[in-house]
Amino acid sequence: MSRIVGIDLGTTNSLVAVVEAGIPYVVADSEGRRLTPSVVHIPSKGGDLVVGLAANRVRVLHPAETVYSAKRFIGRRAGELSEDDRNVTYPVQGQGSNPVSFPIAGRDWLPEEISAEVLKKLKRYAEASLGEEVSRAVITVPAYFNDAQRNATKQAGELAGLTVERIINEPTAAALAYGLNRLKENSKIAVYDLGGGTFDLSILELREGVFQVLSTCGNTRLGGDDLDRRLVEFFAGEIKAAGGPEVLAEPTLTSRIREAAEAAKIALSEAEVTEVSLPFLTPSFSWQRQLTREELEVQTRDIIQRTREFCVRALGDAKLSSSDLDQVIMVGGQTRMPLVRKLVGEWFGCAEFAETRGDLRLGTDYHKAKGPLLNTSQNPDEAVALGASVQAEILAGGFKNVLLLDVTPLSLGLETFGGLMNVIIPRNSTIPVKAGEMFTTVVDQQPSMLIHVLQGERERAKDNWSLGKFTVEFEPVPRGVPRVGVQFEIDANGILHVLARDIRTGKQQVVEMKSAVDVDDDAVQQMVEESVEHAFEDLRARQWVEAKLRAQETLTATRKGLEDCRDDVSAEYAAEVDEALKQVDAVLQTEDAATGFGDPVKLKESVRQLDEITRDLAEVMMDKAMEAMLRKRGLI
Repeated sequence: MSRIVGIDLGTTNSLVAVVEAGIPYVVADSEGRRLTPSVVHIPSKGGDLVVGLAANRVRVLHPAETVYSAKRFIGRRAGELSEDDRNVTYPVQGQGSNPVSFPIAGRDWLPEEISAEVLKKLKRYAEASLGEEVSRAVITVPAYFNDAQRNATKQAGELAGLTVERIINEPTAAALAYGLNRLKENSKIAVYDLGGGTFDLSILELREGVFQVLSTCGNTRLGGDDLDRRLVEFFAGEIKAAGGPEVLAEPTLTSRIREAAEAAKIALSEAEVTEVSLPFLTPSFSWQRQLTREELEVQTRDIIQRTREFCVRALGDAKLSSSDLDQVIMVGGQTRMPLVRKLVGEWFGCAEFAETRGDLRLGTDYHKAKGPLLNTSQNPDEAVALGASVQAEILAGGFKNVLLLDVTPLSLGLETFGGLMNVIIPRNSTIPVKAGEMFTTVVDQQPSMLIHVLQGERERAKDNWSLGKFTVEFEPVPRGVPRVGVQFEIDANGILHVLARDIRTGKQQVVEMKSAVDVDDDAVQQMVEESVEHAFEDLRARQWVEAKLRAQETLTATRKGLEDCRDDVSAEYAAEVDEALKQVDAVLQTEDAATGFGDPVKLKESVRQLDEITRDLAEVMMDKAMEAMLRKRGLI
């Protein structure tokens, strides 16, 4: 069978790595370059596509025909794009729930098709290096990629002629590259992964040779591209102030500025000062200046600071403090930036930054001589690809004593009667995972059951995201009789499969949730924050809905019982029961239209009083039922 290669399909650059004689290495092209720009040029007048470094060079001259950062669009709906997403020099089209596409050279290109061209290039490099055909791969994705984005990445691999053996998260691949399996038992590691277009923070623990991800948090639209964009805006303002052109209104000039901004940013990771030169922006205007590392840091500090909240949340989800960590490993090209390393070291209280630091989870200052190691021993550009190749070797049977367990970052469940979310797989469950529950009907002669799959952290279905719906049909019977088993399975690629089975007939449906809702990560972040902010409100809403369903069921049963037995009880007692029914109705009417709930405590108390009053009615009903049964059997 074909060798399995590891591929880091990056926003800015992509890499392919293999394991040879037990040693992972990144495959280089014919000129010794290991990084392949994730850029594809599509000539409008026909001809072959240009991929990689050559396409990146052409981008300055033909920006409207050159697609870069396609990873930011893969698996997403056009209606969810922000203004920043559309702030590129090539055309981006699509509306509402339609997928994003790029209308270039007379046809619409999907992001996965662009990514497939990059993967084909990497495939050829691997084949040239190994001297054999390559048709199997492990491909990495950001930990916060949703189901649609993972599926689209897998489709890109298939379009490139690859069987995608596994989709794994980038931070957990990086852990393999750093050789963390050689650490002491129960070591805890934070993986800070800031790349060209995405950011992830994952907390891992080593248990008996098994990597387990305790938590993961991140933003799939936050990375080095944002720093480049900030510098472009800064340079554009200075050029305008110096009497130059409005560069942001001209795609070719914007592309030139972006190239210069990225080059300056990279240079300032090593130097304190760099020269930025942009000759002949117009025939009569050239612009140049020196840019210092301090100026770069002033312009971009707030963007880097945005990653801190994800660090805090990941530690909180793992129920750890920064002082519990053994190492913080740095992954992604943007972590070469000295300010990134300095801030991360301070946030996590790393040994190199022991003078002033704070515990992220508790928010308290402390001072000690030793903290977690800020590990920068691996090439941050290559760590993810190397880890993917290690995972590939594990799948091929080459490495026997390492196992990697990922987690799902958001809870998954179903909408139940009353509009509540019933969680099937909780947030931060280790994957692959399988879980299920049994459900029944609440309405007589109900002919079917709607399976509405949800993702999120709120108690009410309407506050979570809909992943999809399908219907299970069965023979109409009294309520409570049907039994429908629903099973969620998240496979090793993080893709959700939902099975629903009618227990009586054995008829079942299996649905792969291919189109997880595509919202930007600010919305993901907002959901988690709101789940904490509205925790008491959500709990009260759940208590109200549950109490309301119980009250409605009690009202229906009591009214029927009173109607059947009114002649068997006194008028005074019947009036007392009627009054108790009115009291329950009155509390139900207090439901607030804006919030959708009332006071569950008052409702439960009114139902309790109704139950208390109707004890005698229940005895009369039982006596009548017993008498009817005996008459039917001819015993009286």
